[in-house]
Amino acid sequence: MVTGALISNMLLGPFAEFAFMRRALVATLALSLGAAPLGVFLTLRRMSLLGDALSHAVLPGVAIGFMVSGLSLAAMTTGGIVAGMVVAALAGLVSRFTKLKEDASLAAIYLLALALGVTLISRHGSQLDLLHILFGSALGVDPQGLLLVAGVASLSLLALTGGYRGLVLESFDPVFLAATGRRGWLWQQGFLMLVVINLVAGFQTLGTLMAVGLMMVPAVSARLWHDTLPAQLVNASAQAMLASVAGLLLSYHLDAPSGPTIIGCAGVLYGLSLMFAPAGWLARCLTIRHKAAGSPGRY
Repeated sequence: MVTGALISNMLLGPFAEFAFMRRALVATLALSLGAAPLGVFLTLRRMSLLGDALSHAVLPGVAIGFMVSGLSLAAMTTGGIVAGMVVAALAGLVSRFTKLKEDASLAAIYLLALALGVTLISRHGSQLDLLHILFGSALGVDPQGLLLVAGVASLSLLALTGGYRGLVLESFDPVFLAATGRRGWLWQQGFLMLVVINLVAGFQTLGTLMAVGLMMVPAVSARLWHDTLPAQLVNASAQAMLASVAGLLLSYHLDAPSGPTIIGCAGVLYGLSLMFAPAGWLARCLTIRHKAAGSPGRY
């Protein structure tokens, strides 16, 4: 009884006692529902590094918003969305009118954007401001930030539900999508917009450097468990939510940074998936041994 009460207090006590823990929980769960499914589509489209690039690319816009209005969520959010879309558009234009592939142009542009953003914040803010923007603070989410994350998650879920068939076609067979009269670039730009606004919403809780982690790590892990897309979408969101809860509790009890702790928990789930998932290391080893044991010997 005593042990059960102690465990219950450790798991539920922080959320029952502190309002900032409840806000952090709701924000990270909402971000898990909105961002993780986008990560699945990014992996399907072989654009996994795009999320990381865009998460860095929003930094100059966030920095300009910070310079204009300080730590104003509205200003930094607007600046981040504009910067992310500008970088994505520039990468597309460079790849279209030069010999460079889109990933190469995107890598060059986002690195320049990251350097510019860090420079702007460093010159016009304190070291604490820079750390807050780069790494976020899930435990410091205010009601305004919570409303932003919840709104973005709701918009993402509605957009994915309404455009699911189009996104699947654009991901698997863009030629057929174009043959049906639909413009594939509109689907791609709409999808990129969803990625950008989720990354911008995530910087409030996880920072611009960590926000992509909750989008991509559970998505990559989910592919090891399932072959079907709907199952991957559900699994990715579930893993992201589990990592969020575990990360918040660990950060509270260990007095550790919340964002990196959450992504670390997602990494642990990824490691377990690598070992025990149907497409993981252990299953492959057992399959190889089974085939070797059942193969006829040579005489």
